[in-house]
Amino acid sequence: MGSLNMETKRWVFPLAVSSLVCFVFFATFFSMGMVSSVGSINSIFSIFRSRATINETSQYLVEAKIQQSPPPPAAPPVPRFAYLISGSRGDLEKLWRTLRSLYHPRNYYVVHLDLESPSEERLEFASRVEKDPIFAKVGNVFMIAKANMVTYRGPTMVSNTLHACAILLKRYKDWDWFINLSASDYPLVTQDDLLHTFSALKRDLNFIEHTSRLGWKEAQRAMPLIVDPGLYQINKSEIFWVTPQRTLPTAFKLFTGSAWMVLSRAFVEYTIWGWDNLPRTLLMYYSNFVSSPEGYFQTVLCNAPEFVPTVVNHDMHFISWDIPPKQHPHTLNLNDTAKMIASGAPFARKFKHNDPVLDEIDKEFLGRKNGTFSPGGWCRGNPPCSKVGNPTKLKPGPGAQRLRRLVADLVFSPKFSQNQCK
Repeated sequence: MGSLNMETKRWVFPLAVSSLVCFVFFATFFSMGMVSSVGSINSIFSIFRSRATINETSQYLVEAKIQQSPPPPAAPPVPRFAYLISGSRGDLEKLWRTLRSLYHPRNYYVVHLDLESPSEERLEFASRVEKDPIFAKVGNVFMIAKANMVTYRGPTMVSNTLHACAILLKRYKDWDWFINLSASDYPLVTQDDLLHTFSALKRDLNFIEHTSRLGWKEAQRAMPLIVDPGLYQINKSEIFWVTPQRTLPTAFKLFTGSAWMVLSRAFVEYTIWGWDNLPRTLLMYYSNFVSSPEGYFQTVLCNAPEFVPTVVNHDMHFISWDIPPKQHPHTLNLNDTAKMIASGAPFARKFKHNDPVLDEIDKEFLGRKNGTFSPGGWCRGNPPCSKVGNPTKLKPGPGAQRLRRLVADLVFSPKFSQNQCK
């Protein structure tokens, strides 16, 4: 019994001392106001939880966080288009008319007059953009101040397009499709018609005419080697051929088609950022390719498996070719009006400056008068479209009906998948 009392004394005394120390410790904390909540006390005791409990809780919280993460934000019901409109010497007035016919405050516009155009033309165009009250207020028209040299049929046309894409990606964060046009292009529908129709489409679709059946282009374009002087000279001159020729590639499949296209933002980002090396590899390959603007984007798109399901085999243009086809398409006139309407296409090319057919398009298709903007739901003020109303308010017209029929035939029919990268 004495031994038991002795053992009891040995552990009772330390226990009493420990209890006293703990009491003083907590009393001091409370008296100094440092323990402000039950949560603070719990945080002290949480140190003593077992490692297994911590691991189980952490896993649970991670899974809960994943399961409860909000879904990605839905795309706005009304999309945005990002345009490149380009021209050369003598295209000042054509470019100005095309820009105003295409304008909508919801879209973005990059304008380029190449280095061959006189500096007076470029300065005049920049001055018009700066002084236009609508452009100045909305701030969605950007002119490339440092002009690029662009050679017809040369890779400098591709580099100029990529330059505009990079500008649009850097300056504007919320557009959905990229559209490239020239001063010789003109719209056949209003922007309200276009925006309304594309509102019903998936934003990953890419409209680009293409085929892998090269035919005569195999020997006359794919195999010859050319040099574009615009890559290293400040004066414009024709491309020239060099020897020897090259064989067809085996690392990728070549495609050809139209130089005009409607590309998704996702594909443009892929082409510019190039997280896969394919866009850069093909850019170097096409630097010696005849008429590379008619093949570069098609070949990148159709050799990237993740984008093949998004390809729509149409360039959204009405273009009339002579029979047999010549180097340039047929210049459109009043006799082509019925064919343009029947095509359902939103754009057409090519047109001469101030041809009477453009006045007919303004009157019958666009409702545009006296050089003003093409009217839409955004237009306010007197005269019409002198002020900006609600950019998301759309007033589609007959052009939207024609365009919907074309899009339905392209996207919502069995031939959609049958014509992808074939």
